[in-house]
Amino acid sequence: MLYLHDVWVNWFEGEENGYSVCYFHEWRKEDKIELLDQVPLVYISKPLFHFIENDMHDLPKALLDMIYKRAYMRKGHERSVLDYACVVTDGTDMLAFDTIGYQIPIRKSRLIPRQEQLVYDMIENTKPQHFSFDETAYKKEYHMLSMPPELVYGLTRRERQLKQLLMMALDQLHTSNNINELRYWLTEWDPKQYPAIRYMNEEKVWEALYEGVNYGWTDAHEDLCEKLIKGQPFLEKLWEFEHAYHPSKQKSKNQ
Repeated sequence: MLYLHDVWVNWFEGEENGYSVCYFHEWRKEDKIELLDQVPLVYISKPLFHFIENDMHDLPKALLDMIYKRAYMRKGHERSVLDYACVVTDGTDMLAFDTIGYQIPIRKSRLIPRQEQLVYDMIENTKPQHFSFDETAYKKEYHMLSMPPELVYGLTRRERQLKQLLMMALDQLHTSNNINELRYWLTEWDPKQYPAIRYMNEEKVWEALYEGVNYGWTDAHEDLCEKLIKGQPFLEKLWEFEHAYHPSKQKSKNQ
């Protein structure tokens, strides 16, 4: 079995979509970086890699058995064993995961560039190992609170987080399904539609609003998000945390 040593990881917990497991260039100084003293490296098929990277389902038993208690984490002078943790690669991309004792990849992390290059070097003359899982039964499902990748491609970490926050607020709006609220927020988003909005029913207003904000991220998206979450302490706290990373604020800090 192949092993990596002294691997820095930045765990993203409970993330079912790979786009939320940030690559090294998007790591923040506030992130909690940990050190894996030793971790198995397993070269797997592309379908299995996608399954691990983009979902939270049980991992193949053969893979779990292979890596059982073979990874160690170091904190200071203490070295502790991890039940099921390893780095997987499909030859193109790679990901570290830790099940924290379960059978699903609860925590996921990208690697630093130096370790990525080491992985490529280590698998250069090897072939992927086969682990059976029911590919035919598996189908990744996306929805408003788990957006398809094409809706977040090209966005920064901050923009992706804020877009997820916007979707949470919209989901609440959709659930309440109050026609007056829906018309108000669509007017906020697209005032030019106001003459027509007055005659739209709930379904039409919702479709126009959701389709309107679905793609990209602009100042208009940000403005709508900030207004939608007002009066909701939990969402406001998330907003404030991410808003601290606004480019203009980061620029003023660096000056």
